[in-house]
Amino acid sequence: MNLLEQDIKQACWQALQKAFPQNEIPLEQVVINETKPEFEGDYTLVLFPFLKLLKTKPDVLGEQIGQILSNEYSHLISKHTIVAGFLNLSVQESLLLQTLDKSQAQVDTAKLKLNHQKIMIEYSSPNTNKPLHFGHLRNNFLGWSMAEILKANGNEVIKSNLINDRGIHICKSMIAWQRYGQGATPESTGIKGDHLVGDYYVKYNEVYKEEVQKLINEGMDEKEAERNAPILKEAQALLVQWEAGDEAVYSLWKQMNNWVYQGFDITYKKLGLDFDKFYYESDTYLLGKELVAAGLEKGILYRKENGSVWIDLTAEGLDEKLLLRADGTSVYMTQDLGTAKKKYDDYNGLAVSAYVIGDEQNYHMQVLQLILKKLQEPCADGIYHISYGMVELPSGRMKSREGTVVDADDMIAEMIQIAKEQTETAGKTEGFSEAALNELYETIGLGALKFYLLRVDPKKKMIFDPKESIDLHGFTAAYIQYAHARICSILKKTGTEFSIDTQQHLEPLERKLILLMEQYPAIVSQAASTYNPSIICNFVFKLAQTFNSFFDKHSVANAENESKKQLRIALCKWTAAHLKHGMHLLGIQVPEKM
Repeated sequence: MNLLEQDIKQACWQALQKAFPQNEIPLEQVVINETKPEFEGDYTLVLFPFLKLLKTKPDVLGEQIGQILSNEYSHLISKHTIVAGFLNLSVQESLLLQTLDKSQAQVDTAKLKLNHQKIMIEYSSPNTNKPLHFGHLRNNFLGWSMAEILKANGNEVIKSNLINDRGIHICKSMIAWQRYGQGATPESTGIKGDHLVGDYYVKYNEVYKEEVQKLINEGMDEKEAERNAPILKEAQALLVQWEAGDEAVYSLWKQMNNWVYQGFDITYKKLGLDFDKFYYESDTYLLGKELVAAGLEKGILYRKENGSVWIDLTAEGLDEKLLLRADGTSVYMTQDLGTAKKKYDDYNGLAVSAYVIGDEQNYHMQVLQLILKKLQEPCADGIYHISYGMVELPSGRMKSREGTVVDADDMIAEMIQIAKEQTETAGKTEGFSEAALNELYETIGLGALKFYLLRVDPKKKMIFDPKESIDLHGFTAAYIQYAHARICSILKKTGTEFSIDTQQHLEPLERKLILLMEQYPAIVSQAASTYNPSIICNFVFKLAQTFNSFFDKHSVANAENESKKQLRIALCKWTAAHLKHGMHLLGIQVPEKM
């Protein structure tokens, strides 16, 4: 709820108390909504909740409250109308104009500073056995955007990245490189480091399938063959050697991981992503083992006959969960326990430790928090799972182990190429240098990618269509970017200085723009509290739409009079500021020329 809406709610509540002093009406029962477009007014008081208590008819109640508001809150309300149990209220024009004048047509970020919590957002969290793929992009954009939205709400936010740099999947790439790499490096092959290592992960799975089939052909049961493929046995042995600290294995692991990190850095930079803190599972799994040992001592965990360690959560309606394998090696849950504790300890406590992880891990996150609670770790209470649905391409799901995944780098290049083709086809390249055009293509292409993946509620699955994402007339970043560029073009002609006459009349679309932008702090607050950047996407798109409707109907440079011109310059400037701020929270740049 924005500040203006809060003032109206308070005024309506006080008017109800004045009209019916014998009845106690809680403030939370006063419901204020935006007035529907087909009716006159800006905000609507819902009358139905009070009719039974006050024993009156809606029209009578509406008129009583409307008269009090008109008489005693005339600085706030200019007019009221009653429609079928709803009291529609029009905000005083002079108040709206004063709001615009005071803002000096900038986003009033002071209104956004609502909280002071220490929050960590963990996102990206890639494996070092393959490059970032298209499926990672929604995770990265969601994490970065939520961090910026939470910052805008006055929180201290730490962006963290947990690198999955150890485990059997890493050993699979290593063993394939040992078998088939012949000393290949990024330098010797000209292949980006993360892609090179990823190629060996795909190679491992090809060989594994062949070896399993060979064992089956020799008469072995399928399940047994899957457990006994020689390349799998070698990868498992490599993991045991790594955890035992074998010098040669550790050296190869470090070398191949460094190749991957160099590749990740290039991709992160291209996407405009940053992190304040990196965690590595190779460090935190040992902390997890310490927590497991402490849990065994306290009798919270138990050891099976084969030596593996488990926790029984059946009393909570869950199942038994493995925490250490029989050979003593850790599983994902082990290292996640250690990481959760380390994060909390590193920052002397966190109000929220949020994990951006796909919805296929909903159960895992539930179990993680429950185990930490049973271990009486203080970090348990702040754990929050920002769960999101999977992204598919029109061609269907992607599988990295089969080599059918679309690499993030390839998708970035494709989006920039589509932006280039569409801009050239539209004949919009005049007046740009080659360097400026390349920057514009990148801004449009990456903006399209980010906006399309953020515009859907994170909890919903989605299909990404590259061409649709860049449509200049659709629910896209390009539509909003073009509106911003259009405003910049207007302001170049008119100048940006203005002085507001607060007594002038507002046209409906002028009024609508001001009221819409008044909602922005509440929009940012809602996006933070619900961990949902799509709320920002919807706002900036609606604002761009409203501005385009306004500009199509009303001239700025050739306004009816000087007061109108000054007002519309202010509206242009204020709209541009809100579009830029909102798009920044999504990680998207807005060009001044398109």
